[in-house]
Amino acid sequence: MKQTSHSTFGIVFFGILSIARTAVAGDFFIRDGDRIVFLGDSITEQRLYTTYIEAYTLTRHPTWKLTFRNVGWGGDTSWLRQRARPNEGQLFAADEGTQQKMVEDSVGRGLARDVLPLKPTVVTVKFGMNDHSYQPFREHIFRAYTRSQAQIAKVLGASGARLALLTPQPIEDKRPDPDKDVRNQSLRKFSDGLKDVAAKAGVSYVDQFDPYMAIMLRERSGNPSAAIGGGDAVHPGPPGQTIMAWAILRGLGAGALVSRAEINAKTKSVAASQGCRITNLTVDKGAIGFDRLDDALPMPIDARAESALKLAPILDDLNRYELRITGLEGQTYEVFVDGEAVGKVSGAELAKGYNMATKSGPITSQAQKGLALIFKKNDAYFTKWRGVQLFDFPGWAKTADAEASRAAELARLDRQIAENEAQIDALRTPKSHRFELKPVAP
Repeated sequence: MKQTSHSTFGIVFFGILSIARTAVAGDFFIRDGDRIVFLGDSITEQRLYTTYIEAYTLTRHPTWKLTFRNVGWGGDTSWLRQRARPNEGQLFAADEGTQQKMVEDSVGRGLARDVLPLKPTVVTVKFGMNDHSYQPFREHIFRAYTRSQAQIAKVLGASGARLALLTPQPIEDKRPDPDKDVRNQSLRKFSDGLKDVAAKAGVSYVDQFDPYMAIMLRERSGNPSAAIGGGDAVHPGPPGQTIMAWAILRGLGAGALVSRAEINAKTKSVAASQGCRITNLTVDKGAIGFDRLDDALPMPIDARAESALKLAPILDDLNRYELRITGLEGQTYEVFVDGEAVGKVSGAELAKGYNMATKSGPITSQAQKGLALIFKKNDAYFTKWRGVQLFDFPGWAKTADAEASRAAELARLDRQIAENEAQIDALRTPKSHRFELKPVAP
């Protein structure tokens, strides 16, 4: 693998950010009416990056009919080790024909149980961390990985689902040169192989490895032990998984703009608006007021992940909730939304365009309540799927009464999930808010 020296990491970092922003030119990968399934290992099972992607999509497209389900499984691999239990020694040592048959059996059984019954129209697949076995690159494991990913693409494609193959993120041991870690060099080769699989299968490919690695190299150049992800070396916490969600969403063609409002204070008029309606504008004695009804809400940022906003251009790339006011005298203004003070901003900042995505008071609060409900709904689905649906009664307990109890609990959890989804739909519907900007005395 080609190595990146620390003397050039800055150029590489900004180049990768540019790629992340323009990787997909066109429409967002997810569409109205989609049933989205996240397939992966323990990093997916954490229900962090997947929940952030879900929250972005639901808040940005509040009228779309969407369903999200997470079927991540800790320790899993692309040959669906945890679901079908193939003999891995035989799998790695097999000739091409035998290996293909083993992969078809293992992948087929795993998808038939956990994914296909959900009738997905979109599936994201994130494997590689366990597949590479936390070792230097091993060709015989790599062959099983690429063949299994190709089989996943074949089976899901035949079902009519659109597929996005995601690379793993790098391992985050605290060292100044994570790109020299032989495990990360192996993961990079696995990721390159995945790109070839995606091209041959005609499915989408998203590389989150390079953007994440670029951030690590930049931060570690000044502090070799700098924390990035907030979790352990393999399982990022909310900050790292917010960075992952940023890279994935950009790779899937997600847009930046929530809405934009521009007001000319001198002419006391609405100069422009996009994704929102501005009414009841008043300009009096330097104070400005107006009503704003948006078509979408800003993407909620997990409070545990705010450090990620300093590491990647997440707000610029995914969360532009803009207010621009020209013709001001240049003093500082205090901003109120529905009477709640949400921050202070200079006239110069307002003239350039002020991004209020994380500073909009009741608007941000509404989106945050939605995020909390999405977490709650996803936890309920995990309990249903793993704790009830797949629970294996011991032989002595397999009775008609036991199965009746299972059915009753499944029905209860289905009701809870449906109720959560109805509450989420209500919370992602934008409301009209009164904005006021008042000059702050020197």
